[in-house]
Amino acid sequence: MTSLIVQKNLAHATAGLNRAIEQMTTGYKLNHAKDNPANYAIMKQLERKLCSWEVAQDNMMMGIDMLDTASDNADLISNHVSRIRDLCMQGVNGTYGEQSLNAIKLEVKARAEEINRIVDSTEYNGIKLFGEKDSDGNVIPKILNLQIGIDGSESSRISVKTSFDIEGLNKLSEIDITSQDSLKELDKIINSISGYQVEIGSSQNRLEYALDYAETTTENITSSLSTIRDADIAKVSSDFIRYQILQQACATLLATANQIPSIALQLL
Repeated sequence: MTSLIVQKNLAHATAGLNRAIEQMTTGYKLNHAKDNPANYAIMKQLERKLCSWEVAQDNMMMGIDMLDTASDNADLISNHVSRIRDLCMQGVNGTYGEQSLNAIKLEVKARAEEINRIVDSTEYNGIKLFGEKDSDGNVIPKILNLQIGIDGSESSRISVKTSFDIEGLNKLSEIDITSQDSLKELDKIINSISGYQVEIGSSQNRLEYALDYAETTTENITSSLSTIRDADIAKVSSDFIRYQILQQACATLLATANQIPSIALQLL
């Protein structure tokens, strides 16, 4: 019976020692569901949320990069249109001869073609940001849905319109550089481009605010996860020494307990 009692305590000390070693080597106090079933379930939920929020942050950063691409190219187009307006101001002046006007028309045409090229080629990850054109040359509206949350609710996504449907933009090469009415048309185009940039900028700001929220949420989840999952190394080290001493003591006492039955032989 003495031997059985010592064996039971030796097994208990060995199990505690193994548990302490596992916690120190992994850094976690929850390595199996049996360690604490309730907290283990909470830990798995927090780990899932943490991974999802990290993906959401990547989504938002990609969305910001995409809108940066759209905004920068819209700025290039605005610069070209502003230059065309300057050329039209020269054309309506009346001090330029036919040769000079032809030179102005050539530059206007070149810049108009470059604008069309930018509109057609601006893309991000294979997505045409300014929209695709139909057979009549009209821009097809395009709405991009950005996943900024971790579920399928409406609050987890932001819809962004990147279509660059500016009236008269694709007809700049035909503009009359000697007419003052052209200046009014160009002013409308420049104002429309500015409005587009304002809309894109607002979407960028919203994504940045959402990214700040996601980062704060990630920090809070990480803190909660650490409280539940991470081991207290100081306490585990003390447990390790305690169980190590108990194991050695039990091993020594087991040898003594196994010798107790031999005392009966000395009575014979």
